[in-house]
Amino acid sequence: SAFKEGGTVTAGNSSGINDGASAIILMSKEKALAENIPYLATIKVTSEVGVDPAIMGYAPYYAVNEALTKGGYSIDEIDLFHLNEAFASQSVAVARDLEIPEDKLNIYGGAIALGHPIGASGARIVVSLLNELKHENKQTGLASLCIGGGIGIALVIERV
Repeated sequence: SAFKEGGTVTAGNSSGINDGASAIILMSKEKALAENIPYLATIKVTSEVGVDPAIMGYAPYYAVNEALTKGGYSIDEIDLFHLNEAFASQSVAVARDLEIPEDKLNIYGGAIALGHPIGASGARIVVSLLNELKHENKQTGLASLCIGGGIGIALVIERV
């Protein structure tokens, strides 16, 4: 079992493992313009970090900080955040320690509400963030995930 008997992390406060599929077409702005393909956003900065696998759920904290530093952004300059919610405790700790305002975080729900289709979660999170930015008429978003084994990733996108 993934859960420790008597532990505080349970199926009720963890994201469900769901089936799902998603796709993102990634290309240069020049190629999109040359082929007359409309595009939704540009990737401004990415980050990848490695941490001790025992704290893999906290890896987004480090990945987000690295992305913000590399891109010259502050938390206040990001309009919306979409962080994977592998577990409630993990996502709360990361958001708290990054000081992300609640009204900017996973505003239409995260993996606990929507599910966690493991192989499609990264694309699902980016597409969710793009939709949130569009519907809220916001410009800059940050997405981040923890990955088993101790990896954290983040990216900052700007809607066009």
